[in-house]
Amino acid sequence: MKLHKLSPAFGSRKRAFRKGRGAGSGNGKTSGRGQKGQNSRSGGGVRLGFEGGQMPLYRRLPKRGFTNIFSVRYATLNVKDLDSRFEDGDVVDTQKILESGLVKKLLAGIKILGDGEISKKLEVKVSTFSKSAKEKIEKAGGRIEVE
Repeated sequence: MKLHKLSPAFGSRKRAFRKGRGAGSGNGKTSGRGQKGQNSRSGGGVRLGFEGGQMPLYRRLPKRGFTNIFSVRYATLNVKDLDSRFEDGDVVDTQKILESGLVKKLLAGIKILGDGEISKKLEVKVSTFSKSAKEKIEKAGGRIEVE
């Protein structure tokens, strides 16, 4: 096989249909646009969402809520999950949490929440903590560190 002998599979490439190339082409003169009217002219047609002067759907529907462009979404994890997955004295960081499968998708980082109890002494290094999670980890003898 040589590069200059390669060709696409039969039927995979179709020639472009050339409009307005004479009556014999089957699509000459008006090129399938009809006789007159807005859509027959160059630059003719209506804008996206136009409904012939009727109030368009996007304006008929009520406006609801807003999008907070400043919000930060974290992948969340509870202290009880840390207690069940890691051994006493472990250093738990973002990489270890991802490897353990506790978090599937790392958004803006990991936030540890305070649901459940923790009995193991862990050194936790993640993006942020809730107040109750901080208290529970430190009460169990562990350390926290913000990455």
